[in-house]
Amino acid sequence: MSSTTPQRSRPPRRPLPAPRKDPGRRLPLAGVLRLGRPSDIWFKPALSVIAAVAPPNLLLLTLGRLDLAMYTMAGSLCALYAHNRPYAARARVLAWVVLGMTGGLAVALLAASLTASPVVLVTVGALLAAAQKALCDATRLGPPGNVVLTFISSAALFVPQTLGQVPGHLGLALAAGGWAWLVGMAPGPARPHGPERRATAHALNAAAARVDAHAAGEGQGEDRARAAAAAAVHAAWQTLLSARAGETRRGLERLVVRAEIALAAPADTDPARLREWARDLRGTAPVPRPDDLVDDDELLGVDTELAAGRTPLRRRLGPLAPLAARTALGCALAGYASLALGVGRPYWALVTAASLYQANVTLTWSRAVQRVVGNVVGVLAFAALVPLAHLAQAALVLVCLALNFGAEALISRNYWLGSVCVTPMALLITEFAQVQDPGRLVTERLVDTLVGAVVGFAAAVAVTNRRAGDRLESALTAVERARERAARLVAEPRPDSAALDAARRALTAALVDLRATADAAAGEWWQRALPQERVVTAEQSGHRTLAATVRRQGLLLGRETRGRAEDVRR
Repeated sequence: MSSTTPQRSRPPRRPLPAPRKDPGRRLPLAGVLRLGRPSDIWFKPALSVIAAVAPPNLLLLTLGRLDLAMYTMAGSLCALYAHNRPYAARARVLAWVVLGMTGGLAVALLAASLTASPVVLVTVGALLAAAQKALCDATRLGPPGNVVLTFISSAALFVPQTLGQVPGHLGLALAAGGWAWLVGMAPGPARPHGPERRATAHALNAAAARVDAHAAGEGQGEDRARAAAAAAVHAAWQTLLSARAGETRRGLERLVVRAEIALAAPADTDPARLREWARDLRGTAPVPRPDDLVDDDELLGVDTELAAGRTPLRRRLGPLAPLAARTALGCALAGYASLALGVGRPYWALVTAASLYQANVTLTWSRAVQRVVGNVVGVLAFAALVPLAHLAQAALVLVCLALNFGAEALISRNYWLGSVCVTPMALLITEFAQVQDPGRLVTERLVDTLVGAVVGFAAAVAVTNRRAGDRLESALTAVERARERAARLVAEPRPDSAALDAARRALTAALVDLRATADAAAGEWWQRALPQERVVTAEQSGHRTLAATVRRQGLLLGRETRGRAEDVRR
């Protein structure tokens, strides 16, 4: 079956869209609680957290030491991370997550053993939350990000502790973290290339959606589909670059190149074939090979990127300074406000504030609404479940396990829906040491949620991110430079194929970063007007140059290189 359609006439070029009004000064409510599609792999973190949490908790239950469950859960919850990464990279990332979780727990336990001042403890918790937020964003750790780390370290700050107990408690966390590492790596022997295959299939499906939108001429819908496809292709390349070399990876690279072709030249692509390849990547069947690509040596230059060094961590942390400052200030003020109101668990307000902070103020507002709604519904769920949990400690453990599963199964649909399970789980965990008054727990949780949301959002508004405009300028410059380099290579009589291939992917990455930076800047407050027209022009010219690189490399056999000079000039 051919993967190309008969040649179609080029559709008329659409005029540049009018600059959109900056939405950063609006606080939207429409769509904030709308449910989306579940993640393709929602069941993996959901099952992993059960497998990681259940054995330590059941062992402690048998020993009659369920009061130690908080320390084992610190390690067990590391199983939530890195499910989208190839197993070679996952092993490293999970190890760092376990060490990071244990490090944050160590700081919290040491602080708790050295001082009983709640003001000092809240301050330490706020600084820890800011550091965790900055490091998770800089390393692009992925969900659940800093929230779980901050929840554990903040809760540990308010657990009575002595210096002599700290090593043993950290040992429990490390032991459970080692078990969580094994749980995260367990699927590897059965499906060693599962993450890479899923990332490639997602890129193919996103590219097919882009082709459909192009054929329909949907205007802004096409722009959104193109941006989503570019992001999926870039994510697939990042996944493959962190995977082990081999024939399977090479076959997946061919398919991602095919998705790139669809992104750059949608008129020359059959979306049905892209979706067929995506379906064929399920399971462990052989990786399909496109029959319309030239030889690998002429189109794949992955080694070029593997040889290039990554951006140093300190350079990635620099642009995150405003976000870290927001987190530190918001968490500290939320904790202080909770203390002033006499709430016994100020870390709940601290964690609420820490969970709000997203790329800009508008997204932070949306998360605040989701958090409040989810927690309010969650305390109602707690009130319904607590009689069952009080039947026996075994029932308490089983209810918490069920809520763990529900949280991970639902949170990818919308954050508030996952919070409906997270909230009663957090309340029930406080009863591992001793049974407490449900009415008081509900009241304190509601107060801390509202305090954390209000104070945390106020800090987001107060601490402006004036670097957002500068980052947008840098992203525009990066796109223009990447486009110029690709255009120069296209214009050469005999360009180096690996260099041209790497330039094409570099331009794709720059366009993805530009779109993400522009979206983040658009939702930020108190800044100068954004260069919307320049962003649109850069995106359109960049995608035209991508199409020119596809034609120049001859990735589509039998296709004429019509319009190449015109595309390069643009």
